[in-house]
Amino acid sequence: MKIALAQIAPALGNIEKNLELHVRAVEKARRKKADLIVFPELSLTGYSLRDLVEETALDPRSDPVFKKLKAASRSLDIVVGFVEESPRERGLLYNSAAYLSRGAILHIHRKVVLPTYGMFEEGKIFARGKDLRTFAARQGRTGLMICRDFLQAGNGYLLQAGGAEMIIVISAAPGRGSTEGTSFASSRMWELMGEALSFFSSSFVVYCNRVGFEEGIAFAGGSFVFGPDGVLLARCPSLDEDLKILEIRPGVVRSARRRMHFHKEDRPEVVLEGLRRIAQNHDD
Repeated sequence: MKIALAQIAPALGNIEKNLELHVRAVEKARRKKADLIVFPELSLTGYSLRDLVEETALDPRSDPVFKKLKAASRSLDIVVGFVEESPRERGLLYNSAAYLSRGAILHIHRKVVLPTYGMFEEGKIFARGKDLRTFAARQGRTGLMICRDFLQAGNGYLLQAGGAEMIIVISAAPGRGSTEGTSFASSRMWELMGEALSFFSSSFVVYCNRVGFEEGIAFAGGSFVFGPDGVLLARCPSLDEDLKILEIRPGVVRSARRRMHFHKEDRPEVVLEGLRRIAQNHDD
């Protein structure tokens, strides 16, 4: 199976231009025989939306933009980021990720952790997602997270306990701090979480971050894939757009789990009871 990381620089608020960017990347990935292409957080809209958020909201079940993406997904699976407004919840806008396959939407994840401090204003703009679930895809059970979701260890555990064989994270993470090399110091925390989660969940972790600039913010890039043994398989450069394609073998998840036993030893019922106790005593 081949995975494509589409590390792009979306145009802020310009869905038409961004759709063209997606279609071109999908076509390049298709020509290279990719089976799955992953785009960053809010890839269809750009990140710093503010007053643009309502006019860029889409209903993925009926909007013409998604009709084109669904058609494109007949040749390879696609993960995109967008602003979602469901017809069942008019007025509520979500920072969402959609997984498309064979002309249909397999799964939509709504971002759970909405940073609202410093440069981040997500809690002022978006409604909060309420769960994280795995779903069946061609590479096995798969889970989605969006950016800050990934940095809460409990969220990764929920997908691990749900049997995820691949965890896909889409991100719009800015770069902070400098290193001796060409990457940002802040990129290290994302890779640390990717390494740890992939190793202890015995899953592939696919992280796609954006690049480009918005209102003085530099987005870091540095997208990566870790294998189910915690080994880094691929990394994109910082700052530059890239279409990184790598081949993986989903069957190695099974061998990793047989060798390392973390899934065999997992006790979600113990975790559940402990969390219930903590939640009941939270205000004590």
